[in-house]
Amino acid sequence: MKAAGVFLAIAVALAVQSTLAHFVGGGVLDLVLVVVGYVALSAGPVAGLLAGALGGLAQDCLAATGLVAVSSTGAITLARGIIGVGGLAKAVVGFAAGVLGTQFIVTGLVQRLLVFFAATVVHAAIFLGLSMILDLRLTTVPYGTIAAQAAGNALVGGVAFQLVEGFPGFLERRRARRVWRRRR
Repeated sequence: MKAAGVFLAIAVALAVQSTLAHFVGGGVLDLVLVVVGYVALSAGPVAGLLAGALGGLAQDCLAATGLVAVSSTGAITLARGIIGVGGLAKAVVGFAAGVLGTQFIVTGLVQRLLVFFAATVVHAAIFLGLSMILDLRLTTVPYGTIAAQAAGNALVGGVAFQLVEGFPGFLERRRARRVWRRRR
């Protein structure tokens, strides 16, 4: 996957996520994490690490204005914004998903759903753990919200993988139908 495509995908994910957060409420999906997981599974651990660091730092920069609502796990909790916590969490998750994708056969839909689900849970654990270590005043751990976000991310990630992988085949079938119709 080319670097420009990764930058564009992260930028689109940030834009769509911030738009969804404005209308629906924060914490429903983490589209940047979905992009990081996709890059990691399709391009490997180093690309996943770099995409995770870039996407996480971009999210941190957009959220770091004094007191912020921590929405990467869906918690509606105010915390001091520290740039780097989300970047580190997404970088670790991107690297781990990339290693998992290279060591095991992760080509089926169920396996990909599990990877996206696990990536979201691990990201939330790292993010909340670092937030507690850094004393960012997170008092509750929203297990239900984490599970809902993990299920949503898994669903979006699985559908995105199926669409991206199926699109070239769709174009080929469409061209073949056009050629077949001309011959009739």
